[in-house]
Amino acid sequence: MRNSYLFTSESVSEGHPDKVADQISDAVVDLFLSKDPEARVACETLTTTNLVVLAGEIRGKGIMDEAGNWAEGIEQEIEDVVRQTVRKIGYEQDGFHWSNLEFQNHLHPQSAHIAQGVDAGEGKDEGAGDQGIMFGFACDETPDLMPATLYYSHKILEKLAADRHSGAAPFLEPDAKSQVTLRFANGRPVEATAVVVSTQHKQGYDAGEQEAELKDYVKKAVASVIPAELLTDQTVYHINPTGSFVIGGPDGDSGLTGRKIIVDTYGGAAPHGGGAFSGKDPTKVDRSAAYVARYLAKNIVAAGLATRCTIQLSYAIGVSEPLSLYVDTHGTGTVGDDVLEQAIGKIERLGRLTPRGIRTLLGLNKPIYEATAAYGHFGRKAEGDLFPWEKTDLVDELKALAAA
Repeated sequence: MRNSYLFTSESVSEGHPDKVADQISDAVVDLFLSKDPEARVACETLTTTNLVVLAGEIRGKGIMDEAGNWAEGIEQEIEDVVRQTVRKIGYEQDGFHWSNLEFQNHLHPQSAHIAQGVDAGEGKDEGAGDQGIMFGFACDETPDLMPATLYYSHKILEKLAADRHSGAAPFLEPDAKSQVTLRFANGRPVEATAVVVSTQHKQGYDAGEQEAELKDYVKKAVASVIPAELLTDQTVYHINPTGSFVIGGPDGDSGLTGRKIIVDTYGGAAPHGGGAFSGKDPTKVDRSAAYVARYLAKNIVAAGLATRCTIQLSYAIGVSEPLSLYVDTHGTGTVGDDVLEQAIGKIERLGRLTPRGIRTLLGLNKPIYEATAAYGHFGRKAEGDLFPWEKTDLVDELKALAAA
């Protein structure tokens, strides 16, 4: 590894237009899974000035029949979920307001050709919902085994959102972005060289004392998140560098589901297979296999078998078992990467990493996804049914198998 280098990651807040779209799509997934745990959902969302549009393919009991007829009352439930999601984020602006935005629902039945490849049948296990490659990653830069640049970028925006919702920072509005640049020495973060925060604000907080109040607040928020030993007199802050940021969210820019996949995963510190997560039920391996790959990588690092680990899985549509499993510990492993690949293959409760096996292992057929749609799908706390891929309950098995 290089001795010294700079690395940067960014995050966006729950009020960013793309994240509004992600949260709406996952709120719809949760609604459908609450009615039918085997529901098939591919829900895309478009947001723009006072408009939300849904499109995609769905199937499920109590939701829609094969002819495209909605179950009684479900269309109103969908609209209510969409409006409440926007309300919870905090949008009550002239250009985007939860109560008076226009809503269009263009969801339709899932293609029969997709269904025939995915559904289990006589002598056939459930197949992957699509082809593709999925990556998981973990490193020991932070307590949650995430890349430090992304971890702190997320935490800054979570702090701003918490203070906005509580009233501690009443001048903030929902849309925001952050970016953290760290200097690494011998592979470890040693200094924050630059921090960028652009936050939507109420009228008047772009000049004079009110601007100073906003910038002072942001610096204190950053200091509450980034460890003191990383912040120095040389740390450069760019706070609302373009000036006024009153018009934001879907009124300032359109939003689409799945446009923030690097924010959702590892901030550029690891590869990404290309598939988005939000709006997809867990038969879609874009989502479920990426989750189990993170689970495996995190457990390898938590077990002390490596300080950095990347895992790749690949699938073919309609085929149950992965086509390949690849482990790379980037020269930090205590055993060979091939030994770890073999160890993973011997853990029976992984269910051969089939879509059904992954869903059963992690309990993914539940309405747990809206919570994932802002501030990253990884590096979160496993609580109850939420974020089960963040558990480290494979540690003992991996240690024993690696030592065998």
